[in-house]
Amino acid sequence: MSKSSSAMHRRSFLAFLGKGTAGFILLPTGWAACSTKPSAVDEKLGIKPLVPSAADELMLADGLSYQVLVRWGDPIAPDIHFGFNNDFTAYRPLDPANPDEGLLWVNHEYVDPRFVSGGGSGAAAAAAKTRDQVVAEMAAVGGSILHIRRDKNAWQVVSGDPLNRRLDGSTMIPFNWPEPIAGAKQAMGTLANCSGGMLPNGNILTCEENYDQFYGERNTKTGAREPISSDMGWYRHFDNPPEHYGWVVEVNTLTGEAQKHVALGRCAHECATVQELADGRLVVYTGDDANDECLYKFIGSEPGSLREGTLYVARLDTGTWEAVVHERPELNEAFADQTEVLIRLRQAAKLLGGTPLDRPEDIDIDPLTGHVLVSLTNNKPKGNLLGSIMKLEEENGDFAALRFTTDTYLAGGKDTGFACPDNMAFDPRGNLWFTSDISGSALNKGVYASFGNNGLYLVPRSGPQAGEVIQVASAPVEAELTGPWFSPDGRTLFLSVQHPGEQSADIKQPSSHWPDGGDSMPKPAVVTIQGALLEAWSVV
Repeated sequence: MSKSSSAMHRRSFLAFLGKGTAGFILLPTGWAACSTKPSAVDEKLGIKPLVPSAADELMLADGLSYQVLVRWGDPIAPDIHFGFNNDFTAYRPLDPANPDEGLLWVNHEYVDPRFVSGGGSGAAAAAAKTRDQVVAEMAAVGGSILHIRRDKNAWQVVSGDPLNRRLDGSTMIPFNWPEPIAGAKQAMGTLANCSGGMLPNGNILTCEENYDQFYGERNTKTGAREPISSDMGWYRHFDNPPEHYGWVVEVNTLTGEAQKHVALGRCAHECATVQELADGRLVVYTGDDANDECLYKFIGSEPGSLREGTLYVARLDTGTWEAVVHERPELNEAFADQTEVLIRLRQAAKLLGGTPLDRPEDIDIDPLTGHVLVSLTNNKPKGNLLGSIMKLEEENGDFAALRFTTDTYLAGGKDTGFACPDNMAFDPRGNLWFTSDISGSALNKGVYASFGNNGLYLVPRSGPQAGEVIQVASAPVEAELTGPWFSPDGRTLFLSVQHPGEQSADIKQPSSHWPDGGDSMPKPAVVTIQGALLEAWSVV
């Protein structure tokens, strides 16, 4: 990037940071109260960006270091092991006054049968899969609850602790809804768990994204189950309805109790970002991570409830949130009742004029302005290869408003140094951190060649590099960095390293050996990142 274009980008971006309700301060749900005034050390920081790399290692900028907290297959309790392809993380202190001990929730999104069950890929392999192989795959998805503790600046899982638990593809989970879903009041398992969020009470929300890989999707005209090209074939041994998946699931990490929230609709949920209103009602933003799908907002009508309330879809052309309710004429003729509307959310949203977006993935709320940021990863069929982060401003800064404006917050490209933005997190000082999601088959090729492996990026809010996009981490070969989440004091960043070596042609000779090196098998893992940079921006 030239000096002139860099300066122009920074001025434009800082202008976005400066806009919003004067004096507005919003602390992310679940964080301890803290000052958001930049510390004096911020003005002295100079961060040397990483040079994009294709190396098979987790590389970090100066001032940061990492430790592997837990990896796929590690025992966490008797006969219980950490799952595969970890994604979203969320940390809940056991005592709000002590940030050094708590429960870490970790999503497990999907499996690679070659590594997990000895199966293969493709329709023929799915059809040939045995029941035992499916059971092994079921045990590797869902989520993990880990009791963790920091001692002498090192985090460890409290091995064998009764608080360590798994929810997986066989866990029975009730629906939080008055009517049965596909004839049942509960579902077998949670799966395709991508990103999520946290409620004010400390419970987490985990989102079932690409659920159709496991149980297919229902043809609404014929009623038949239709597998997709990436079919895992689970339904051949467990005849579970597709309608039981694609929901936002609430989990009490203290007890392991869970429920699926039908009121938030059914789609490929990437995340569920929560904001509590002054009267205790909850607002939840969620995106449908697929090409030309929509952005949604749920507004509760009762304090703390995710059942009583209204779901809305975003129309960017009119700047309005449209209620997804059966009473509307557009939906009354097409669906039998509100339950069917929520099950077939994608069709309902289109009938209401919901705006097709470029894979709306993660959503986060700027703690200083209240702006809602939405990562639009890409839309390759429409020629958007690099993605962007969209900024949504609710009318009068009111999260319950039904009108909004949008603009581009950051655009991927050579000028900004990133492509395909995905998960986001704000640290306690209001600095933006985000990851990238370039598919493993496209990394280091064509338009993506200059970006190297997937990365983690930082946009400082103050200091000499304010407004710059700085790469601070580079993932191992074919891996994706996901689920950034800060400890309440900001001294630790929890981060998932997902699917290293996913493009391996032969798992006996994998393309990655991270994290253990040598001739070892690649393993997804969660790392803790610490160092002088985070200490400088921490809140103590």
